[in-house]
Amino acid sequence: MTHGIDTDFLVAVEIRDHPFHRQADQLLRGILAGDQEFAVAPQTLAEFIRIVTDPKRMPHPLTITEAISRAEHWWQAAEVQRVFPDGECVMDFLGWLARHQLGRKRLLDTLLAATYQRAGIRRLITNNGIWVCTLLPLQQSVVSADARLSSNRNPTAGSVSD
Repeated sequence: MTHGIDTDFLVAVEIRDHPFHRQADQLLRGILAGDQEFAVAPQTLAEFIRIVTDPKRMPHPLTITEAISRAEHWWQAAEVQRVFPDGECVMDFLGWLARHQLGRKRLLDTLLAATYQRAGIRRLITNNGIWVCTLLPLQQSVVSADARLSSNRNPTAGSVSD
């Protein structure tokens, strides 16, 4: 099974003094021990870099170099499937925004949900009250506004647990 990664999980795993670091790290290790994989979209890495370098959000922000290095580590990891938004994904995103009357605070989550949905990813790791949630099938045309929401592997890449 492949689990899509939301930014809040990535931040909690990578920032040792994050309040949910221990739980996120346990989940990460459990998924890896179960021989499961992760999926990550470029927009997740961009948001990760923005958050962990922001002194208003982080008591000890990373430098941009450190943040880029950690993002690259996830992008290159053997257990991570790279997922990209395409034209159909963008149409789903726009349709869901209109259909469910989602506001500006749901833009990134909705685009991420559409990206994972189109890639066939049905599980999302998020800390939106729960650590793992299931994305609904597209045919149901229902997406929870609160559900945060092409594999290129580098055989020489490290592991996310390195």
